[in-house]
Amino acid sequence: MAITPDTKNWTWVLEKPCPECGFDATTFDAPDVSALLRANAAAWPAVLTRADVRERPDEATWSPLEYSAHVRDVFRIYDYRLGLMEGEDDPLFPNWDQDATAVEEKYNEQDPAVVSDELVAAAASLADGFDRVTDWSRPGRRSDGVAFTIETFAKYFIHDPIHHLHDVSR
Repeated sequence: MAITPDTKNWTWVLEKPCPECGFDATTFDAPDVSALLRANAAAWPAVLTRADVRERPDEATWSPLEYSAHVRDVFRIYDYRLGLMEGEDDPLFPNWDQDATAVEEKYNEQDPAVVSDELVAAAASLADGFDRVTDWSRPGRRSDGVAFTIETFAKYFIHDPIHHLHDVSR
């Protein structure tokens, strides 16, 4: 069963705290994102061992396994986009339909142990990428036209896994 796609523009989390998960981008600097990412990734393997890992709490909410697979893919996509920002001048990111990917990749049918290993590896790769950044002002753009620097990109990105860990902790 497909979930209704989230069409919100979440870039507002760069300017004010998220009322749902408490994330506040003003409380840390972009170079801190790699440590936040590593800490977040360390919490996901426990989620993936839960007995209810495939159960959706309601028809409109992903299961813990679906959230975990999504977060793994977010790490991969952002690692790719970070590479674009470092290697090209003001790249336009290819569009990524996260909801279509969840259905096409059958997130809820994936092996939780494999997702766990892949999520941790993808997080480590992205965290290492953030650790290597030397110019946080390099630009890049989403397909909807939203412009980022690596600094705002990093701070915007980290909200996603933090928020989703909150989602599966309820």
